[in-house]
Amino acid sequence: MSDAHGAGDLGAEQASAQTEVAEEPAKAKKKRPFWVEVPILIGIALVLTVLIQTFLARVFVIPSESMEQTLHGCPGCTGDRVLVDKVTYYFRDPAPGDVVVFERPDTWDHFGGANRSGNPVVAFFQDFGAQFGLAAPSEDDVVKRVIAVGGQTVQCCDPRNRVVVDGEPLDEPYVYMPDQGQQAQFAPITVPQGMLFVMGDNRNNSRDSRAQGGGGLNGMVPIDKVVGKARAIILPPSRWQGVGDHNPQALSAPAWQAGIPAGIGLAAAFPVLALVRRLRR
Repeated sequence: MSDAHGAGDLGAEQASAQTEVAEEPAKAKKKRPFWVEVPILIGIALVLTVLIQTFLARVFVIPSESMEQTLHGCPGCTGDRVLVDKVTYYFRDPAPGDVVVFERPDTWDHFGGANRSGNPVVAFFQDFGAQFGLAAPSEDDVVKRVIAVGGQTVQCCDPRNRVVVDGEPLDEPYVYMPDQGQQAQFAPITVPQGMLFVMGDNRNNSRDSRAQGGGGLNGMVPIDKVVGKARAIILPPSRWQGVGDHNPQALSAPAWQAGIPAGIGLAAAFPVLALVRRLRR
């Protein structure tokens, strides 16, 4: 009797355990209501967006024509949305030729942020939208090209209308001067360490280090004001392309030398093709 009674208890325990195991998947399959998950997903997305925009990359709207035609911002056209890389300058300082976005230095002219509403709530949403390129940026965000860095002396111009750095003329294929006029002249000035001398590609239609704050040292941009390096135009789709960072201080090679890489590539193509055919056999 005791054996039978023990066997009955064991069977009951097994049945109870099986019931509990069967109930566990049912509990596990139970999901949160949709109306609960949506706010959670939105919150996570916003947090990730803020982190990305703060530490990795950010979208800026180009509000003026000072960087034509590298970046479009002309009146009546769709201003380019530019992806700005914020990681590069964690490891190095801006270099000549880099197109950079920076916060307007205190020494530069300020226009009172006329593109922001006087209503603080509306202004908040305008600033938030600007983070995604959906609204015009604050006038405190500026984009220009680095021409000279700390320790270099820059002036304009040589007899061929070229900006000169440390006595050497710059190679600037990106310069846009539709009127084919002369660049504005300025006397030699040495860039202090930790500062940048910047100019717009639309050379005669850009208020930059030559004129901001009256020019001179007031026109320089502190490196710690730089937000990041412009990498690519992401909107509008018709303008998808990278943003060049041609170093204007690098001397251009003669045309025949520029063809050397292509020649080497062509010569190497034949043995590579022969090797591929042999492997197939």
